[in-house]
Amino acid sequence: GEGYTDRFQTVIPDVIVREDGDDWVITTNDGGLPELRISQNYAQGIDNGKYQGKAKTFIRQKMDSANWFIGAVKQRRETMVNVMRSIIHNQPEWFSGDMDFLRPLKLQDIADAIDMDISTISRSTRGKFADTPYGIFELKYYFTDAIELNDGRVLGTFIIKRALGKIIGLEDKQHPLSDDALVDKLKVEGYTMARRTIAKYRDQLGISVARLRKEI
Repeated sequence: GEGYTDRFQTVIPDVIVREDGDDWVITTNDGGLPELRISQNYAQGIDNGKYQGKAKTFIRQKMDSANWFIGAVKQRRETMVNVMRSIIHNQPEWFSGDMDFLRPLKLQDIADAIDMDISTISRSTRGKFADTPYGIFELKYYFTDAIELNDGRVLGTFIIKRALGKIIGLEDKQHPLSDDALVDKLKVEGYTMARRTIAKYRDQLGISVARLRKEI
């Protein structure tokens, strides 16, 4: 499914999530890099008059640039942790072990929750991966559109696609299920919706129509 890492692809997670009792410990994965800091020798050199004129100006400029960079790195780490914590808060079922369940969730929901601009959330999640107790997942995996079922319930499309994929995966390949049959199967599981919706989700999963799935 979308969001899973390819089994042959090496992915270095950007954030690590581990359960600790009733809470979650979230840390950024900095690859063992040491903490960034500016040597105090330069600041002391400016204070005690060691650096004068152009040298003093040059060092001040470089120190200002370094401080800005260190601050930006720290802010990026804090944003990543806050985004991940909000994702966990919005997807409690999944992080409790029910990997078949994701609630409808948009980037804007996270932006509103942590009071940041959506463009910042977009940058913080694009191409980023989380190492969870259930495997490594791309952050976009946790975002899913909403669908209103015929009975009025609103669910994440992830749930429907997950159920649909499982049904097709278990079908008799000599007698694959038509879209109408898939509608009936999903209805039995409590998901009632139009045939065209099922066909659209099947296409999005990259699954062919029944006649092309038939195996002799």
